[in-house]
Amino acid sequence: MTERRPSARAAIALVTDGFEELPRARREYVPDGPLGWHGYDASRARAAERTGEEESVVCGTAEVEGTRAVLIAFEFGFLGGSLGERTGDRLEAAYTYAREHRLPVVPLIATGGSRMQEGMRALTQLQRVARQSVLTREAGLPQIAVLRDPTTGGGWATLGAGADVVLALPGAQVGFAGSRVRPADADPAAYTAEAQVAAGAADAVVPPGELRSTLGRWLRLLTAPTATPTATPTAAPPGTSSAEPAPPPLPLGETGLPASGWEAVLRARAPHRPRAERYLDAYFTERVTLSGDRCGGTDDGMLCGFGAHEGRTVAYAAQTGTATRPAGFRTAARLIRLADRLGIPVLTLVDTPGAANDAEAERQGAGAAIAELFGAVAGARTPLTTLVIGEGGSGGALALAAPGNTWATPDSYFSVIAPELAAAILKRPGTEVEATADQLLIRPQDVERLGVARVRTGEQVLP
Repeated sequence: MTERRPSARAAIALVTDGFEELPRARREYVPDGPLGWHGYDASRARAAERTGEEESVVCGTAEVEGTRAVLIAFEFGFLGGSLGERTGDRLEAAYTYAREHRLPVVPLIATGGSRMQEGMRALTQLQRVARQSVLTREAGLPQIAVLRDPTTGGGWATLGAGADVVLALPGAQVGFAGSRVRPADADPAAYTAEAQVAAGAADAVVPPGELRSTLGRWLRLLTAPTATPTATPTAAPPGTSSAEPAPPPLPLGETGLPASGWEAVLRARAPHRPRAERYLDAYFTERVTLSGDRCGGTDDGMLCGFGAHEGRTVAYAAQTGTATRPAGFRTAARLIRLADRLGIPVLTLVDTPGAANDAEAERQGAGAAIAELFGAVAGARTPLTTLVIGEGGSGGALALAAPGNTWATPDSYFSVIAPELAAAILKRPGTEVEATADQLLIRPQDVERLGVARVRTGEQVLP
């Protein structure tokens, strides 16, 4: 006897107390489906009797911690939560309703994939779902998926992995290949929610008891007004932004400017200097974390997410002082593109000796990842603000910097290259590293004079 998994209605109850089902799309009846699969009607009837549902998805609207959204809950007990033509009808109707009413979409997924009894007609529903997801993305509406057990096949490859944010319940089976079709010697641990988070394909594993509050926080931040509290929020067309730039955070470290280039380097490298976590904690009243590059990697040296600052949402991408890995650059690019679609201003914190330059970084596509981030910053229509809070080493730092709106704290430096490496390239002895630092003009006040960044003092900065 198979284990009974929580129903679609139970999944809905995890995140909301009220739910209003959308009108159910109707399709002309064809005996035993488009393939005339003998016994298909009987299987559907048994599934309906067992679950109380007419299809494998239940779609409706609800408030999640105060934010109204369209919920799409899969009923795994109905033919394994599989996608057929009628499922596609319901999904299309739900996404259309979301766009018409400017609501975020939350799929609560538990599916084994496409319905075999409907053959290729079932498989093509994935194209249909993908189209609806793209239209919703272009409309500037967020999609937040919740992965239940199991989330496999086309449901994972469209509604799940295609969402802007992916949350997962602990221990959920997640992967394109279901348990009955993957290789016999495959490691089952690779097909779990935890493994997908580690691989950068999902953002977080959330215990059931925390799902409502976590989902509510995400919805609140991704749908909150982005205008400053003193300004009147205006509706901007998709692909544009009416948001004001985020003000740069106040400096948390030393306030006096360094006397020499080498002193600026030593200050930026000091172990006691405030790092990204302290700046983010001081700047935001609440925040959520975006994790993973969706290409198989994560980087703890790049913190990305969304937070609340002075009553509005600001996205952030912050380096933590380590050499940034390719996955870090790609995750930051992902964050900026999402914020741009939603019209949310972005704050970046620069603090890195430079891009990781080991052989593994090259194999992971360091150059392409940095180029992707440069492109995301250059193409963003939402305003970006940058504060250099420590080391600003070469292109690995500049890729995260906002052209024309970059600031630097007194305990930071911004340089074309680290002084030691510059001396080595120029074939200078180690005794000339400090002099080289001065020649590079890397102090905050030097960089300001060069027109690259402004010194951030303790005075208030208006947008």
